[in-house]
Formats: sequence, C-alpha cells, structure tokens
Amino acid sequence: MKKLILVLSILLLVGCKSKKVTNTPEPVEVKIVKLSLSAIDENQKSKAYELGKRVLMTCNTSKFKPFNESEATQSVIKNTTEEKLTKTCTKFRQYYGTFKDLQLVEAYKNIYEKTTVFRYKALYTKKVANKELRVSMNEENKVSSIKSLDWVDTFQNK
Repeated sequence: MKKLILVLSILLLVGCKSKKVTNTPEPVEVKIVKLSLSAIDENQKSKAYELGKRVLMTCNTSKFKPFNESEATQSVIKNTTEEKLTKTCTKFRQYYGTFKDLQLVEAYKNIYEKTTVFRYKALYTKKVANKELRVSMNEENKVSSIKSLDWVDTFQNK
C-alpha cells in the first residue's frame, strides 16, 4: 500500500511539473495608409474603375465578360462567375434599382498585403441605401478582391 502511494505521489509530482512557456510571436499589424487620389497611378485607377464597373454593369445587361489572367488573380476569376453575379444582381436591382455609375471616394495602400484598395460609391437609381464597391489591386495591377458593402463614411479594413 505504501508503495502504491509512493508511486502515485511521484506520478503526481511529474504530472504537475511546470512546462516551459514558449514565446508566441507578435501578430503582424496590418498597416494601411490613406493615399491622395492624385498620387495614384492613372492606369491602375482607370483599370480598377473599369473592372469594378464591368461587374456592376452585369446587373443592367445580364451579360458578364469573365476576367482573364491579365486582369485578375486566379481566386477572383474562380469566384466571379455569371451565376453568382446574377444572384447578387437580382437582389441589388430589387432594392436599389438600376446601376448608374461608380464614384471614387478614396484609396488606401495595404502595406502588409501590398495592395491598393479603391473605395467606390456605387450610384443607383433608387436612393434607398448607399452601397460601396471595394476593388483591391495587387502589385501586378491585377484585381485581387472585389467586395460590395453597405456604405460607411469611415474606412474599416474588412
């Protein structure tokens, strides 16, 4: 019996041995810098506008010319299909009316991801709600993401 208590005590002592704490690396802070619209390359600005407008014009015409490899990354090409756009456009036309145009409001440089984020106000015939189209361009001048959000005056990195 004494041997059993001694063995259990030793196991308990070994089991309770403090473990060495390893230092966890600090999370990388995403640095985002607001750019002046005049400091942005005109080619990149116009390409972001044209590609963003092409997506939203699908709602008016029901025809979408798919992105090619010189315009967008593989993930954007894969995720931007006519079927997905048609589903989204049905909701947008019902709530906001016909798409008119995009108005560039501001641009940001994401230093960590090395992308430029263009914030456009999407203008529709109905004035029910304001929508934002966010087009991100990478260093290769390709669309790396396109998002539609409700308009908020202050930029929030989502």
